[in-house]
Amino acid sequence: MKPKSLLTQMIFPEVLEFLREHTDYEIGAEGRDLTKSELIEKIRDKEGILCLLMDEIDRSVIDAAPRLKIIANLAVGYDNVDVSYAREKGIFVTNTPGVLTETTADLTWALILAVARRIPEADRFLREGKFKRWSLDLFLGREVSGKRLGIVGMGRIGKAVALRAKAFAMEIVYNDLKRMSPEEEKKFKASYLPLDELLSTSDVITIHTPLNRETYHLIDAQKIALMKKDAILVNAARGAIIDEKALAQALEEKRIWGAGLDVYENEPEVNPKLLSLDNVVLLPHLGSATRETRLKMAMMAAKNLIQGLSGKTPDNLVS
Repeated sequence: MKPKSLLTQMIFPEVLEFLREHTDYEIGAEGRDLTKSELIEKIRDKEGILCLLMDEIDRSVIDAAPRLKIIANLAVGYDNVDVSYAREKGIFVTNTPGVLTETTADLTWALILAVARRIPEADRFLREGKFKRWSLDLFLGREVSGKRLGIVGMGRIGKAVALRAKAFAMEIVYNDLKRMSPEEEKKFKASYLPLDELLSTSDVITIHTPLNRETYHLIDAQKIALMKKDAILVNAARGAIIDEKALAQALEEKRIWGAGLDVYENEPEVNPKLLSLDNVVLLPHLGSATRETRLKMAMMAAKNLIQGLSGKTPDNLVS
């Protein structure tokens, strides 16, 4: 008899075909999120769950599933899972690291350039029939070549962003809990700076740190006040790392040049003020959104799930 598992959302057919060989799965919902009560009800008899970042796997959910062996999170971040409580219960928690590094770094650069060159504004202007003639001062943007890039969180994605910055001849500075070795700093041509100095001197700032107690509102009103008036802030990590209300206020008052956001503090809700501003580019959490990458993520999560169901220590166990 195959072990039972819950897939909170419909996923790719190729992944379902793989799972079908190993587990008797139930798909929780399609085209919508499960409510907390639905999640609790559906997980009761399950030994494994393959969940997404919008699924909150807290104590109440974990306690509802006495047979649960593994929580396979289809994301790199796992702030939606009570990892410490799962660990107390002897339940594996896994994520999907590595496979989305390049895709998310690409999107980070798309946001940098879209904000710097005011691409969405200009696109709307043309579509609305307002483009009548070339003008010397039409949608003047900011240069990025040769400027200073400040990377907050120098993990896989931060390093991939840094490698791309070389093509723009940018000076790279970074801040991370763990400083890179001299060899790595040389490889990425990156210099370590304290966070406040990074924020006050960088022309472009990108966020790639995980969300936890230490990084919640890491970029708050005081930190934003340190930034240069012509700075660009990009977040492709987790929304709550930035105080969204404070950022919206700074953008409205033009205390920084602009921002590019792929994630939001109360996702999918977005601060209404941000929606009204032209100096911020807003995307619906597309960091890893290529079919190739999302398929790799889903297959990795599925393999993690099967390893955990079989009693093996999964390859991508969250530490």
